[in-house]
Amino acid sequence: MPEEWSTPLEIRTLRYFLAVAREENMTRAAEQLHVTQPTLSKQMKSLERELGSTLFTRRSFSIALTEEGRLLRRRAEDLVAMADRITDEFLELDDVLGGDLYLGLAESHQVRFLAREIKRLKEDCPGMRYHITSGDTEQVTEKLDKGLLDFAALVEEPDTARYEALNLPEADRWGIVTRADGELARKARVSVDDLEGLPLFCSEQSWAADLPRWAGARMAELRLEGTFRLAYNGSVFAREGLGHLLTFARLVDTGEDSGLVFRPLWPVLESPMYLIWHRQQVLSPIARRFLTQVSAALEEETTNAGRH
Repeated sequence: MPEEWSTPLEIRTLRYFLAVAREENMTRAAEQLHVTQPTLSKQMKSLERELGSTLFTRRSFSIALTEEGRLLRRRAEDLVAMADRITDEFLELDDVLGGDLYLGLAESHQVRFLAREIKRLKEDCPGMRYHITSGDTEQVTEKLDKGLLDFAALVEEPDTARYEALNLPEADRWGIVTRADGELARKARVSVDDLEGLPLFCSEQSWAADLPRWAGARMAELRLEGTFRLAYNGSVFAREGLGHLLTFARLVDTGEDSGLVFRPLWPVLESPMYLIWHRQQVLSPIARRFLTQVSAALEEETTNAGRH
């Protein structure tokens, strides 16, 4: 066997595998990779032998991933992304005006604070490139734990034994998004009494961690109709009258022409936002610069608030 086939799990092999998985066609993948189709086919068969699994279901004009192939695809995407990060970070060690910054962001109006600081950093470091991943706590911390992100912004208390954290300046206020022509729209604020037995939409994470802080012993009186990770999708269902969306203020359009309104919860329920990073993580130069800038901006806001 030639030496190039002796280590099938090298990064190049995983790149080849991902190209085949993406194109679902060996010939097109080979053209994209600038290798011959027999060479690529031989590489994939060697990979299957090494792993002891069938990765593809081969058809006349296309291929599809098996369950084992889908598992490898998820793992390969992370490994290739990490390899690219390592290469980029070493190339950027002496680049004081550029580099790649990776952030995972939960849905929150406070993201505007981070966007403002990224804009300021971009003005000072024109060669900087930033990469944003959006998702809930589980999604972004998984990528942070794998080293695929520099920072994550969460709307729940972080594990301080594991992460360093900065508390962002505001807290998100909870409420419901409901149809503008509905009964709840006529209220200035809504309580557990108002929501008892009604169909409600919320993220699984918030239903388990945030809403019990508000409803307390009456949580069992609230009815979860469906779960959404993205507030926008939940607002579409609320607009159709299928239920009422529990979410933060200012996440979805509740303007005059939207057909929706936002009504805050009573008693008030708020969720602070934190910027976190691993305690043991070695930050790239551009990530350290971003952290220094955010820390200074937060200190300035605290000082200004104290003056008022």
